Amino acid sequence: MTVERTASPTSAPVIAPRLVPASDITHVVLAFDDNRLIGDLFGQFDQNLAVIEQRLGVEAVARGNQVTIKGPHESCEHARDVLEQLYDRLQKGLDVHPTDVEGAIKLVAAAKAQLTLPTMEPKGRLAYAQVSTRRRTVVARTPAQDAYLRAMDRADLVFGAGPAGTGKTFLAVAYAAALLERGDVARLILSRPAVEAGERLGFLPGDMREKVDPYLRPLYDALYEMMPPEKVERGLQSGMIEVAPLAFMRGRTLTNAIVLLDEAQNTTSMQMKMFLTRLGENSKMIITGDPTQVDLPPGQVSGLGEAIGILDQVPGVALVRFTAADVVRHELVGRIVAAYEKVGAERTAARDAREARRTGGEATGAPTS
Repeated sequence: MTVERTASPTSAPVIAPRLVPASDITHVVLAFDDNRLIGDLFGQFDQNLAVIEQRLGVEAVARGNQVTIKGPHESCEHARDVLEQLYDRLQKGLDVHPTDVEGAIKLVAAAKAQLTLPTMEPKGRLAYAQVSTRRRTVVARTPAQDAYLRAMDRADLVFGAGPAGTGKTFLAVAYAAALLERGDVARLILSRPAVEAGERLGFLPGDMREKVDPYLRPLYDALYEMMPPEKVERGLQSGMIEVAPLAFMRGRTLTNAIVLLDEAQNTTSMQMKMFLTRLGENSKMIITGDPTQVDLPPGQVSGLGEAIGILDQVPGVALVRFTAADVVRHELVGRIVAAYEKVGAERTAARDAREARRTGGEATGAPTS
């Protein structure tokens, strides 16, 4: 791949989020060596380039195996880094979708701002965390995902807290499947609190697996993406893979295992303490949930929020927070989450203000006759 940079001789119209002087307008010309990868790199009808144009305020024009980027110097450099990252991804045999483009834009921005410190490849490019099984390789798409995967490597207990669509559960299952496949652990245990059934599963028809399958289906879906179906079925039958509601963890010590608790915001304080104390030798725990989507009865404290507050500074425990910016589903999902977060913050501020006025009025209330 070759790179050519030239200063723009004129102040031609530029798609940019802000007005910039003509002297700051730059051309960056990138040429990619492997023509077979160009279609996937630029996207169908150049849709990947369109995402880069929209997000970074540049013009990107493709011709053959070359792309010319024009815009503010900093934005052009950002776009160049993004395309180089995506090209490296394709060279490794990985797919590139519009969501990967969005993720690369965020990762490059985070690295430039030193929000995360990814490792460096021999070529001097950023190497983002990834996890692999024989069935699939998953690469971090956002700074939070990168930090999340690295936290799983270094800590025995990892909390992943944030909105839906950020990859918390899928990455945790992918990491767990990789550990099991490598033989680093002997068992993979996936669990969820069955809040919809009030943890009272005895009244539902069928055996235990039939009772809890509807509540655990997202975990199965992620597992089947990372492992061949026949291997998953053999693991379930042998007990090497266990998918069970939280109530079935009571009284056990989970040794030589990777244990995942999903939807942990729906655990009570006592349930969370019970689960945390199941951790045995040579085991890891990953706990995921969205503290803003608690389905517990009113007045009941969420075990997830309480545990994060208590254990945040404990050695061996890692906490990664996800935000709407980390949503990797449909772009609209990110905007929906951001809108709800904004309303939630406004309601919290209003409630705090009312409480402050109430307590202030009581403290300085006028004397009664």
